[in-house]
Amino acid sequence: MRKALSVGRKEVRQILRDRRSLMLLLFVPAFFLLVYGYALNWDIRHVHLAIEDRDRTAASRSIVSAFVNSGYFDLVADVRGPDDITELMNHGSARAIVVIPNGLSRDLAAGQTVPVQVLLDGDNANTATTVMGYALTILQSESAKYRMVTGTIGGPSVSAVPRVWYNPQLRSTLFLVPGLIAYIVMITSVVSTSLSIVREKERGTMEQVRMAPLDAGSFVLGKSIPYYLISLASALTILFVAMLLFGLPMRGSWLVLLGTISLYLIGALGLGLLVSSIADTQQVAFQVAVLASFLPTLMLSGFIFPIASMPPFLQGVTYIVPARYFLIALRGIVLKGAGLSIIWPQLLSLVAYSCVVLLLASLRLRRQWR
Repeated sequence: MRKALSVGRKEVRQILRDRRSLMLLLFVPAFFLLVYGYALNWDIRHVHLAIEDRDRTAASRSIVSAFVNSGYFDLVADVRGPDDITELMNHGSARAIVVIPNGLSRDLAAGQTVPVQVLLDGDNANTATTVMGYALTILQSESAKYRMVTGTIGGPSVSAVPRVWYNPQLRSTLFLVPGLIAYIVMITSVVSTSLSIVREKERGTMEQVRMAPLDAGSFVLGKSIPYYLISLASALTILFVAMLLFGLPMRGSWLVLLGTISLYLIGALGLGLLVSSIADTQQVAFQVAVLASFLPTLMLSGFIFPIASMPPFLQGVTYIVPARYFLIALRGIVLKGAGLSIIWPQLLSLVAYSCVVLLLASLRLRRQWR
């Protein structure tokens, strides 16, 4: 037992020397608890709702109030015509649009069944299915209320006519493929780039590189180009396979798509370079790279869990996750045929993220280069 305690004391001293690994061991469990505890929420709240009320009566206003007071929908727009609907859907400003027909109040008073159209953005199949369930439940409740007031016997007084845009069959493939591209590309780019440079430090070849007639920028660029090409090929392979096997549409411009993926890759490679400037061993580099890329992309990008359902402080954190903007842009290009006029805010956010991480990485690497 005395020998075992001696080994234990020696290991404790070793752990205390490696403060970065110690921080990861202590920080990661607490981080997992917070993220999983708050982000794992299958309930969808604050769904952006737009209303086209063609009736403008007390009956139509009652339906609008039922949606807003349900706690699931936030009214964001009053639609005046078909052009407004198309613009809201293409920009992702509204996830559900309720179209109340003219003559609703008159037909309800006559005991007739009135169809109310519910338009849904289907770029996220899971969210669209849940929102459809919310809308059907609300309209069924309104129907029951009208039947009690009018004494109507038989079918509902208000019937929902759902229509899903961009993904009419609500196929999960069309929702998952963009998320998988963001996830796989981020993991491979960050981990491979960070390990590549840290490997030079561990093997002692970094000193030889510094003595060569080579500046830090050329060294970093040469290290990054192969991983950029590999990650780009990986992303395009996933797209082509999904198009061939699962019928994934391509409604937008290939040039815009390549530019969007490239911007995302530049940010991911910059993050990998930043990790390599922090870590001194491949073990630490791998842990930091996975923590910085895996969890945010999977949990905080809107890939699986809706951002609107997260607590306010986690929603704020998602603004520094590049996959959030990449997923919106990628789904817009592939499923909606969106061009630069629609996705420019997401592309601008990716440019800003790439500039920040590349600046931080270059400052640290140049300091170490000296």
